[in-house]
Amino acid sequence: MENVVLIIHLLLALALIGVVLLQRSEGGGLGMGGGGGAMTGRAAATALGKVTWLLAAAFFATSISLVIIAAGKSDSSSVLDRLAPASSAPAEDAGDTPSLPGGGSLLPPSPSTDGSLTPSAD
Repeated sequence: MENVVLIIHLLLALALIGVVLLQRSEGGGLGMGGGGGAMTGRAAATALGKVTWLLAAAFFATSISLVIIAAGKSDSSSVLDRLAPASSAPAEDAGDTPSLPGGGSLLPPSPSTDGSLTPSAD
């Protein structure tokens, strides 16, 4: 069901893009020229304008239905609820420090008393 609605949604998006690009430009940016448009009191007079409104309404309907379908399939828990607290993780043995295959330590070097850096030997 979700795939069918998603395909319809994508087809509506492509059709909406095509219909908008086919419309005549009114001139001026952001609807500031030519008079009319979606912000006026008059209804859309052209067939392309009516098709645009119809496709936009269908696009919003499929968007909302996709959200409802996805919410129905999801768990009721949040992503944050799935994260385990750091304190519940099993503690490693303190004496078990990671080491490299050659025997070197993965820990950063610790400064010695003379100022030079020496690998820490715990």
